[in-house]
Parts: sequence; structure tokens; C-alpha cells
Amino acid sequence: MQKPAVTVMVKAARLAGNVLLRNINKLDALNVVQKDRMDYASEVDADAEKTVIKELKRAYPGYGVFGEEGGAQGGGRYMWVIDPLDGTSNYLRGYPHYCVSIALVENGEPTDAVIFDPLRNELFTASKGAGAVLNDRRIRVAERKDLAGTVINTGFAPRERARTSAQLKCVDALLVQAEDIRRSGSAALDLAYVACGRADAYFEAGVKAWDIAAGVLLVREAGGRVCDYKGAAPGRMDDRGPQTQQIVAGNIKVCDALQKVIVNSGYAREFDPKF
Repeated sequence: MQKPAVTVMVKAARLAGNVLLRNINKLDALNVVQKDRMDYASEVDADAEKTVIKELKRAYPGYGVFGEEGGAQGGGRYMWVIDPLDGTSNYLRGYPHYCVSIALVENGEPTDAVIFDPLRNELFTASKGAGAVLNDRRIRVAERKDLAGTVINTGFAPRERARTSAQLKCVDALLVQAEDIRRSGSAALDLAYVACGRADAYFEAGVKAWDIAAGVLLVREAGGRVCDYKGAAPGRMDDRGPQTQQIVAGNIKVCDALQKVIVNSGYAREFDPKF
């Protein structure tokens, strides 16, 4: 049975999804701002986040909020971590791949997750210890035993372009065994697709808490593993965690094999402190 918090999160995600869908035929008229180099947001992002926060605050007024557009609001043990439009670049170009991502985080660890793809009407949900679900059907990570024949998703975050050469060397090493490397433009959906077996693994650096908090829980609850490039557990996924993180996700065997390639290719070394 779905937890009360997840029920509220689902309603909030669907309402935000409606905001996204209402505006897809108005893309040329949207007000778009550049937050950083090659990193954009629109008034739709802001409107969708306000819609999510309003719904969540109505049910849980004492919880803090950490959103991509509004930053941190409040604090404490429980915090909503929100990406109202994960895949903004896709959305603004009319590329049909984006979602709403909401996680409930307790002391930095995600306990409940919702990722909603409004175009496909696909709803991914998970609660800690209760498994992961896609549209009321339990999901599991793929069962591959190694990297042979895998489809691996990644991303090239604008804030990570200085390490692109090292990442491409890693991709080159992976393609010796993997069937394909794909870049979708939505970290949340990449993780959701790993959780349901559509992708075998995912890795990316420069991701923020709101990009991955919900997806990390989905992968874990679908029987997968999530770690950073050195094999350690990811950091806190709230406003007190790292500004950006590296992440590797897949079933236990594929995740471990992918993480080793990231190390052996020299890519992980790029994140060592420079003195």
C-alpha cells in the first residue's frame, strides 16, 4: 500500500506535469534565463516548482524544501528535494524526454521517490524497504552479469566540460564490451530506466541532489547499487550535501564493473583534490 507521503508526491508530480504539457506549444514565447554556462531555466521550470511546493506544503508544512529553482527553504530532519523539470534543454527544444522528480529525504538519505514522465504517463515510485514500481507494476534492474552487451547511459554536464576528454577515454574503454553508450538529457529518467531494466547502467559527474535523489532510491529499491566513481556511497542528498556528485548505478555486478573501468581509464582520478 502506498505511503501517505508518496500519495501527496504523486499528486504534486502530476500537477507539475500538467504545467509542462500546457506549455509545450508555447516554447517560442517562453522567458528563458541562462543560469550558468550552457545551463538554462524557463518560467515553466519556476511555475512547475511552485505547483509542487504548494501541494507538498499543504500536506507537510513543517518539512523543508530543496528545489532546483528556489534553492533551500527551511530545513530540519525532513526535506523535499525537487527537480520540477529534469531535462530542461530537451523541453525547450521540443525533444520529448523530460520529467518531474521529487524525493523525500530524511537526514540526507532519500526515503520516498516519485519520477513522473508526463508525455508517456509513466509514474515511477519507491519507498525505502518497499520496492520500486512503474505504473503499479513492480520493477527490477536488469540481470546482466558483466559489461558485455550492456546499454549504458551517461551525461555531459556543462559544469564538467573540463573533464570531457577523460570521460571520452572512459567511454572508449567501455565500448570494447558495451553494446552502446547513450545520452538522454535527463539524469532522473536515466536512473528510472536503470531501475526498470531499460538501461543496464548509468554514470555521470556534476549531478546535483535534485537530479538524482529520487532516482537513486528507485535503483536501490529495484535491487540495484549506487556508488560514486571511487566505489563509495553517494553523499547527502539535501542542501547540506556536496554541491555536485559523481554517480554510478546498475545491478551489483554491472555497477562494480563499470566503476572499475571508470577508475582504470583514469577518469575517476580527475576528481582527486589538486594541491
